[in-house]
Amino acid sequence: MVADIFMEFLEQSAITSVPVECKTELWKRYVDDILEIIKKQWTDGLTQHLNSVDDTAEQEKNLQMPFLDTLIVRKPDDHVKLLVYKRTTHTDQYLHFNSHHPLQHELSVVRTLLDRNRNIVTEEKTHRKQEEHHIQTALTRCRYPDWSI
Repeated sequence: MVADIFMEFLEQSAITSVPVECKTELWKRYVDDILEIIKKQWTDGLTQHLNSVDDTAEQEKNLQMPFLDTLIVRKPDDHVKLLVYKRTTHTDQYLHFNSHHPLQHELSVVRTLLDRNRNIVTEEKTHRKQEEHHIQTALTRCRYPDWSI
């Protein structure tokens, strides 16, 4: 894949030439998404360095940073909470229950959404319940019966 080749180039170029003070504490990559953790005072330096190699680096905005299906939110005490992330263009369109697909495919939509909520969201009482309600509403619009959810 071209994306893999480019990402290998980016990592080799960026990581080997990064200034010592900008070394990351964590560097995780999945396809073309990278999450790095660095001391707050060095984020601008790392962003400038990465953008000198390829102009695509982003910093957290409003104490939030999306990574794959996860929204990482930094709380005032500098702990983090994790939420399910959906792009603003997400439409909640899932496999319609009345489609001509095997039942196990339709039920796997339910299982996947609920598992993602259970495995990502860290604050059970509020955000997990809100996401469960959102899933139920979206799947009801796609004609999933109550027993399937």
